[in-house]
Amino acid sequence: MSFPATGSIINIQSYKHNGYLHRTWGDTAILKGSSQIIVAGNDRIIVTESDGRQWRTREPAICYFSSKLWFNVIGMLREDGIYYYCNLGSPFMWDNEALKYIDYDLDVKVFPDGTYILLDEDEYKLHHRMMKYPPELDAILKKNLNELLSMITQKKGPFEPGFVEEWYERFLELR
Repeated sequence: MSFPATGSIINIQSYKHNGYLHRTWGDTAILKGSSQIIVAGNDRIIVTESDGRQWRTREPAICYFSSKLWFNVIGMLREDGIYYYCNLGSPFMWDNEALKYIDYDLDVKVFPDGTYILLDEDEYKLHHRMMKYPPELDAILKKNLNELLSMITQKKGPFEPGFVEEWYERFLELR
């Protein structure tokens, strides 16, 4: 299987458990692409919702996707520090069209001081019921949520000090 080459510009697509397209992010630059992780960067890109509505991101971001973890991490560089938006979702897939994953509703927002909040629990419960998430999936997501929270509190992986800044510098060099 091939992976996107460093410097290539890709789209990111998230789907829901029922297979429907949820959201697409355009013009994202690959900073590292391998079978294990993809690190990418973007800045003020257009995001398209499933209903066709579009909006533009407000700041540069570094995106971290894993082929093993059931979450991805977006580090957003703002004037008052780095904020993280973490999506509970399937490991990424790359099919030469886009980087794809299934979004499982639960999100964690991390603030520059390291505090965090869990978001969209009601949406998760609703979709869990509507789309009939199997018990095995629920267990995987809970396990990965705990792993994500551990990485946040221990400042590991994409939360490690300097991680986002280093990849952002590489993003700027590509532009």
